[in-house]
Amino acid sequence: MFREMRRKAQQIPDAEAEEILKRGKTGILGVLGDEGYPYTVPLNYAYEDGKISFHCALTGHKIDAIRQYDKVSFTVIDADDVIARDRTTAYRSVIAFGRAREITDREEKIRSLRLVGYKYSGDYPDLVEEEIAEACDHTCCVEITVEHLTGKEGNALLKQRQHRQS
Repeated sequence: MFREMRRKAQQIPDAEAEEILKRGKTGILGVLGDEGYPYTVPLNYAYEDGKISFHCALTGHKIDAIRQYDKVSFTVIDADDVIARDRTTAYRSVIAFGRAREITDREEKIRSLRLVGYKYSGDYPDLVEEEIAEACDHTCCVEITVEHLTGKEGNALLKQRQHRQS
């Protein structure tokens, strides 16, 4: 169903790909947008137990696309350092494919908002809870169930990994 990575030697282990999803700060959501055009948008998110959570406005391009077609992709870039002298980039990224669903149950929404809120503002739990109480009823929460996840790193990082392992 999903394509295999062409450059398998550069594929990172699944557990590491999940760690990248957990620690990443910004992900890029890809949806099937208006008139069949791809629509990608960066956003904050949380990852837990094979699911990516984020929140957005109740209306707009992103949620309209998800309501129309639930298959999405989600990319997180973990490293992106240009090595000019070698004409290459030391990169590492993951891409998740899955199905997105709008969360409508209030308790599920609160859980989703907490996941994201505590990831980014965990040092301020009172503020997180205050914002959840204020925003829950006029915020859309979305959960992506990951069906396929791959991670890849460029040759510069692959060589570093091989050197560490030897």
